[in-house]
Amino acid sequence: MLELKAEPLTADAFAPFGDVIDARASAWFPINAGRTRRHHDLATVETLGEGARTLISIFVSQPVKVPLELDFLERHPLGSQAFMPLHEERFLIVVAPSGDAIDPAEVRAFVTDGRQGVNYRAGTWHAIQSVLAREGEFLVVDRGGEGHNCDEFSLPLRIIL
Repeated sequence: MLELKAEPLTADAFAPFGDVIDARASAWFPINAGRTRRHHDLATVETLGEGARTLISIFVSQPVKVPLELDFLERHPLGSQAFMPLHEERFLIVVAPSGDAIDPAEVRAFVTDGRQGVNYRAGTWHAIQSVLAREGEFLVVDRGGEGHNCDEFSLPLRIIL
């Protein structure tokens, strides 16, 4: 079993896998007569394949126990998948680079601070949603449409904080 210690999530560390979504670290400009700060273009949404479309959903996730034991990672080869916590939920992230197989030496684990979201690039291997401490609500932006868009790779993992 591969054991990983989750490290704090940073944009630089997560860059090989996608985008960290965090308005605190981005430039902004005023809109709505100056009453709103727009933090613009924080992640690249990918929708690949014929008939693809962008979906916006709300996921409600039950908390996991740590150490977290998992049996697999999944990927979405035809589109990115973004998760943004709605109520400052902290969550665990486990990722591996895209490819047909996963090299255990390249698997990474991160933990958010509750105000950060992530956008997994198309094809990036990742764990299932793993919210900590309490039920969590997440705004999710991903791909809908025709085509097979979810693969699983068997890999026993244990994640600690």
